[in-house]
Amino acid sequence: MKSTDTHSWVHPIAKENLGDRAYFALRTALMGGQLKPGEKLHLRPMSKRFGISATPMREAFLRLVSLDALALDARGTVMVPELTLDELIEIRDIRLDLEGRAAANAATSASDSEVDTLEDIHTRLSSAFEGGDHAEAINLNTQFHLTLCRAGKMPIVLEIVENLWVRCGPLLSHLYDRGNPFRDVHPHLTVIDGLRARDPVMVRTAICHDIRYGGEALLRHAKPNI
Repeated sequence: MKSTDTHSWVHPIAKENLGDRAYFALRTALMGGQLKPGEKLHLRPMSKRFGISATPMREAFLRLVSLDALALDARGTVMVPELTLDELIEIRDIRLDLEGRAAANAATSASDSEVDTLEDIHTRLSSAFEGGDHAEAINLNTQFHLTLCRAGKMPIVLEIVENLWVRCGPLLSHLYDRGNPFRDVHPHLTVIDGLRARDPVMVRTAICHDIRYGGEALLRHAKPNI
């Protein structure tokens, strides 16, 4: 019997998309604070570091420029944009809403293994901070928030939140400029306790407290409003 599949000509492409690899690597670096506001990303040196040609590197850059995660300066050089204070506050307020919702949902939808993963991430975060490895602590902080959001089983919310982190992530390099923002119990620990207690209000309140007060030090590093 003759196949009626009009797309029978489509076959899996074995070769890995190098542009995608560079794109996701850059996204991860932006979210984790490994790229700083104002930092320039020159095409050929970056291509060489990734071990790819200029074409897929340019494609990765332009995808992130289209999301406002990267920008082009007056000479056409790709750079990490500087958020204004108003932009940072708007992103923070959207995160409070969306991450709060996902966190509350995680209280009833997260598996025990997901809660264990969050606890392990925070334990490693604390160790990195105490050991003076603030870059790793910042990266693990990003992992904690996105893992919690993922545990909320709200994929559209997660996609939006990830894009917000791509935008605000570069400022996270200043997250611990004033040391540990929480002298007593870290909100992450309260989040974990709330997840184990299956308490949506407790989890949402804790993660919102973390977003609002843990990131206060970042406000002074935002670009003044025009």
